[in-house]
Amino acid sequence: MSETRRLGTVTSDAGLLFAARALRMFAYGFLSVVLALYLSDLGLTPAQVGGLFTAALLGGAVTTGAVGTLAGRWGRRGVLRRFALLMAVSGAVYALGAPPWLLLLAALAGTISPSGYEVGPFFPLEQAALPEVSRGAPEVGLFAWYNLVGTVAVALGALAAGAVPSVLALLGVPDAGAQRGLVWAFAATGLVLAALYGRLSDRVEAPVAGGGGGGLRRSRRIVLRLTGLFGLDALAGGLVVQSLVAFWFHQRFGVDLAELGPLFFGTNLLSALSYLAAARLSRRIGLLNTMVFTHLPSNVLLALVPLMPTWPAAAGVLLLRHALSQMDVPTRQAYTLALVAPEERTAAAGITNAVRPTAASVAPLLSGLALQAAAGGLPFVLAGGLKAVYDLTLWALFRTVPLLSPGAGAPPAPIPPARP
Repeated sequence: MSETRRLGTVTSDAGLLFAARALRMFAYGFLSVVLALYLSDLGLTPAQVGGLFTAALLGGAVTTGAVGTLAGRWGRRGVLRRFALLMAVSGAVYALGAPPWLLLLAALAGTISPSGYEVGPFFPLEQAALPEVSRGAPEVGLFAWYNLVGTVAVALGALAAGAVPSVLALLGVPDAGAQRGLVWAFAATGLVLAALYGRLSDRVEAPVAGGGGGGLRRSRRIVLRLTGLFGLDALAGGLVVQSLVAFWFHQRFGVDLAELGPLFFGTNLLSALSYLAAARLSRRIGLLNTMVFTHLPSNVLLALVPLMPTWPAAAGVLLLRHALSQMDVPTRQAYTLALVAPEERTAAAGITNAVRPTAASVAPLLSGLALQAAAGGLPFVLAGGLKAVYDLTLWALFRTVPLLSPGAGAPPAPIPPARP
């Protein structure tokens, strides 16, 4: 059975969550391209821009980590709507060119994404709610399509960031005006998201785990172990961000953007397609095995990239690596939820996702050190080695841990109709 047919029974709530994911990631995609240029045109120094970006990542990490507590107070829909409106307000503050201190406050709200990646509570809440609003759809398949939609939307958003100024230039609009228009579009996206979340039914809500602990009780130890390991993986990933890899290829082989562009288009395309392959594989060998035994060889390939003698060989190894490296993403999301009880899913998703932007917020320092050694390929070896440690430790610690929530690898029971 194809992945599309397996998702043929998703509900209107799941459709709304997919639409919100696509819209939000499209906005993050174009904002990540124009934001630094826009702030520079406002007169901010590179240090101030970097400080705002760090504040945005830290703010996103804090709100993501607190999502279990927030959902316990306002419910999932309430948190989603409030932060969508906060995203609109933060975007408006930036579009109006407010003073730096106000830009800093807006960044700390945790809804501005300078990287094109998810920030804030949207992703963990949607991750926790998706399996509960889907009629019989396997969770890994849901997350495979959910991630595929997000990846494509980010790419289209980045494409729009380049196309919109070109089109507006034909109408006499300067680049600065086009950039401000895109920031206003980001603010408007927050309003549309609030409207979408307002149409969700009460199926997205879940029983709340009491007793403090940020919404965690019996799963607390497991979630903290996972969080530490995910942090190690994210930290290693920060050593080989795309811009650094492009720089290394340019330094090592003298290739230019005309050759690097198709390479990174290929790596991103392979990563997106691998989400669907992960769903199939996990049904055969299980979630944890799929995570470890696809991620581990991809990290060996990553460490081999700087050892390749020619540009085609190095590019080929990198492409092969990306065909495997992201297969752990939808399986990791499904596995995290399967390890905890339903009432602890929101908190578990929030805490395990919060560590990623936290690790990313310290990446500028590590990237600077890695950049100095880029010509020797040290960042590839370090990243591959640390990620391999993550894989082996994950398998050693969790291979005998039972799954608490059924349905991660098989269809869950049908859900009752929504209350009127």
